[in-house]
This record gives sequence, C-alpha cells and structure tokens, in this order.
Amino acid sequence: MSDDPRRQTPRTDVVLADPRLVDAAARLGRAVVKGVVTDALDRVRTGVLAPDEVVDHVLLGLPASATSLRAVINATGVVVHTNLGRAPLSAAAVEAAVAVAGHTDVELDLLTGRRSPRGRGALAALAAAVPDARAVHVVNNGAAALALVGCALGAGREVVVARGEMVEIGDGFRIPELLASVGVRLREVGTTNRVRLSDYEAAIESETAFVLKVHPSNFRVEGFTSSVPVDDLAALGVPVVADIGSGLLAPHPRLPEEPDAASTLRSGAALVTASGDKLLGGPQCGLLLGDASLVERVRRFPLARAMRVDKLTLAALEATLVGPTPPVLEALAAQADVLMRRARRIADALCHDLGVGTARAVPSEGAVGGGGAPGVVLRSAAISLPPPLADRLRTGQPPVVGHVKGGRLLLDVLTVPEHLDDALIEAVRQAADVRES
Repeated sequence: MSDDPRRQTPRTDVVLADPRLVDAAARLGRAVVKGVVTDALDRVRTGVLAPDEVVDHVLLGLPASATSLRAVINATGVVVHTNLGRAPLSAAAVEAAVAVAGHTDVELDLLTGRRSPRGRGALAALAAAVPDARAVHVVNNGAAALALVGCALGAGREVVVARGEMVEIGDGFRIPELLASVGVRLREVGTTNRVRLSDYEAAIESETAFVLKVHPSNFRVEGFTSSVPVDDLAALGVPVVADIGSGLLAPHPRLPEEPDAASTLRSGAALVTASGDKLLGGPQCGLLLGDASLVERVRRFPLARAMRVDKLTLAALEATLVGPTPPVLEALAAQADVLMRRARRIADALCHDLGVGTARAVPSEGAVGGGGAPGVVLRSAAISLPPPLADRLRTGQPPVVGHVKGGRLLLDVLTVPEHLDDALIEAVRQAADVRES
C-alpha cells in the first residue's frame, strides 16, 4: 500500500505554497494556477506523473497571461484583418494605454481640481487632424457612430439612402437593419446599380431628417453604374451624413478611390462617421466629425452615454493621432523591393541555417482588408513553404497565420513588422522540427 501513488500525492495547498507558483498566482490569479495544479495532482493519482514533478509540470502548463487571447504574427498580407483584431496599435498607443490603466485624469483638471471634459486630449487631437470638422465626438465603434446619429437626428423620421448603398457591414449586420433598430424610417431611392440626383430630389419631404451617403467599402460594382457625389447631395437643402467606413482622415496616394473625412467634409457633408481601427490605425472606436450644432445634438443625446469610450481607448486614440506613423500606414507605404529583400533574408536563414530547404522568397499580393479599398492590390513579398506547416505554425508559440495559395503556404512580410523577423524564423524552425519528428 505504501507504493500506492494516491498516498504520495501532495496536498494542493502545499503545492501552491511553492515560491514559483506563488509568483505565478500573483501574475495570473490564484484560480488559474489552482486549476492547473488540480489537473497535475489528478495525474499523480493515476500514476501518470511523479509527485516530485508536479511543480515543473504546472509551470509548463500555465498560460502566458491571464487572458485567453494570444498575440499572433499576421503573415496573411491583409493589413487590416478583422479576425486578427483589425489595426495593430503603434508602440506609442500601447504605451499610452498601459500608462492610463490605473487611476487617471480622464475627467479631472489637475490644475483646478474640477471636473473636465472626458477625453479632451483625444478629441483635440482628432479635431487638429481634421481641421475641416467644426466639432468631433468619439464612440465605441463605427456602427455605433452611425446608429447614434440616426437615433439622435432621425428617430421617427425618414432618412433617404440609395438602394445600392444598403450594405451589409459584416457578421450579418446590415445598415438598413441597424438604422431601423433605432427608429429610423429608410426611404430607398434609385436601383441597385444606378441612382440619380433627381431620385433624391423626388424623395425629400418635410419628414426627411437627412440624406445618408454610405461608402460600399467592402465590394465594388462595375459596369453600368452611377452614383451621386456628396457635393451634389449637399445642395438639396437637408443635411448629408456620410459614412466613409474605413477611417481615412485625409487623402492617401495609394488609395485614390477611398473617401476620406477631410475631403468629404469639404464637399459639403454635414457629418462624417467612420471607424478608428481600420485605416486610421488606432483602437476600436467610432469617429463623428462635422457641423458643431449637429455633433453637439448627437453628443448630448441620452443614448450617447451607452456608447462612450473608455480611458484606454481615448489614450490609444490620442497617441495614434499625435504619435509616430501607426503600423497600418507603414504597411501601406512599404515598397515591394524592400519587402522582397526581407523575404529573401528570412528564406535564406531558413534554408542555410535551419535546414528548411524548401523555403524561398516569392512575389505576392497583399490587401488593405477590413472592408477598405476593395480591389486595391498591394505589391508585396512572401516566404513560400510546404503547406503542411500551416497548421503547426497557427498552433505554435507564437501563432503564425499565413495563407495557402497555389499549393504553397505563403508567409507575407507586408503585415509582419520587421522587428518580428527573427521570431518568424524561430516559429518556422519549431514547426518544421515538430513535423519532422
């Protein structure tokens, strides 16, 4: 009976008292550590694990952090990848969010000791970035910005919108259903592929709250088409609300057909709504810019309270606007020849130093993603590898997500920050070692 492993199983509290696990509990939480300890002790009772191996086993089984979310190397070539969290934050934005994680002066003027406007720094930075906006406001995402405008300005009234702009924005959510949910009555004009100014003119009545112009950012309609630009709509005598989608604040040379906030406002839009976590390159939030009186009506509308952003978002947004170029814009500015040199260095390291003999650098095509600039091809470069590595890389540490095309796994360096090149090489080496073993 003395050899019975159940009698040799240490007590849970004894294991948790090990200094290494005490430190882990302080970092991850006692409940997380205790769960892994419980599993390890069950293994001891069944004879699978030796009693003196419990702590080492627990340390190996602990998660890297207290969240189940994991940092991923995006090697897909899609710059704004919705499934991977859209825009990666700049180092300045990350630092800013961490800095305000504790108590902060988000609504306090430290000079006077009195309450101050929430997020005043982020709002001032946004206003400075788009001088054509007479006022600005920020909510928790792009859809919320449009819904709040609809509810504050159009509830119980009609909003005129082109039939071809009644788009689905992802995961089954549709613009018409979004607006209908806040009490707006939509008046559709035109056909799927063509709408004229006269269609809008005929639809505008005393019950019209505003004309909505939606940029169909995640698809393109070509051929026999026509639409009405904002400057023509602005002459109709009712406010024009333009949902530009992707959050581009000013024209970008590589995205000539993507609408931006500054140009749209100069064309006569009363309000512009957009997302902050796409082409702006910031945290998830919704931007509202334009006429001061309309922005104030929206800001003071009761539902605005339910859509306000937290201090972490405000800090990251401000740092994105005033800090260094965010990763999204760096990727858009990347040159194909520079990317190819990086891809060759990585492929050479894999071939010569690590023995992954089938690695090679190849030209590739990236995409903006996130529902922005459909059809725009970003010339890039990738490391071509055997496709069986895809699963190993995706489930490795760190996870690496590429895409299989033409029977090869492509790891596109357009979306891999250069400082992660060594981590990418090591991840491929580990995946190749696992596969060969």
